[in-house]
Amino acid sequence: MQNPLVLIVEDEPQISEIINEYFHREGFRTIVAADGDIALTHFRMMRPDIVILDINLPKRDGSEVLNEIRKISEAPVIMATALGDDLEKISALKIGADDYVVKPFNPLELVARAKAVLRRLNNNSETQKIIRIGDIEIDTDAHLVNALKFENNITSKTRIDVTLTEFRILVYLGRHPKKVFSRFQILDTCLPSDGDALERTVDSHVSKLRKKLEAHDLNNYLECVRGIGYRFFSNED
Repeated sequence: MQNPLVLIVEDEPQISEIINEYFHREGFRTIVAADGDIALTHFRMMRPDIVILDINLPKRDGSEVLNEIRKISEAPVIMATALGDDLEKISALKIGADDYVVKPFNPLELVARAKAVLRRLNNNSETQKIIRIGDIEIDTDAHLVNALKFENNITSKTRIDVTLTEFRILVYLGRHPKKVFSRFQILDTCLPSDGDALERTVDSHVSKLRKKLEAHDLNNYLECVRGIGYRFFSNED
C-alpha cells in the first residue's frame, strides 16, 4: 500500500512550501494547489486521502471547494482559518470539515492533526464488522453478503453468493460509502496478489457483482463515475 496522499491547497507559496516539506518528512505523498479551481481538478484526478484547505483562496474560496468535495467524497478535510475568526471555524465544521487549524499554525501540529484524523478514520472503518447500507448487509467476520427485506416489522436475510474478489471489492467500497475509488485503487487493494491484472479487470468483477446484487433487487448500489472509477452508493442516501 502507498503512503497517504495529501492535497495542500494554499495560495501563499512560502506557507505552501513549508507545509509540503513537513508532510514529506513524515512520509506523505503530496499535491499542491494554489487556487480553488486547481484544487478541485487535482482532487478529482488524484483522489487524495486527506486535504489541507485554506479558506481564503483565489477563484473559489475554501468553503466552495469543500462543498464540491462533499458532493463526491467523504475524504477528510482540515480547514485553515483566520486568527480569531470563530464564524469561519463554525462554518467550516458545519459544511463538513473534519478539523481546523488557526493561522499562524505550527506545521508539526498540522501534520499531527492530519495523522490523527486518518487514524480515527481507519480505526472506525477497519473495526466495523457488520456493514449495512440500504438493503445490503456485509458480515466481514463470516464473509457473508445478505440481501435484507423488511415486512411487518420482521427482517429477513437472503444470502448472496460472491467470489472472494467480489467480497473484497464490496467491503472496500462499502466501508466508505459515496467515496469514489479509482480502478487502480480497487485493483491495488482487492487484487494485490495479481500483479499482472489490468484495470479493466476491475470492470469485469464489478459488472458480475452488480448483476448478483440486481438479481436480489438491489439496484444502483455500485455506481460508475465516468473517468474516475466506482463508488458504493445507496439510492436511499
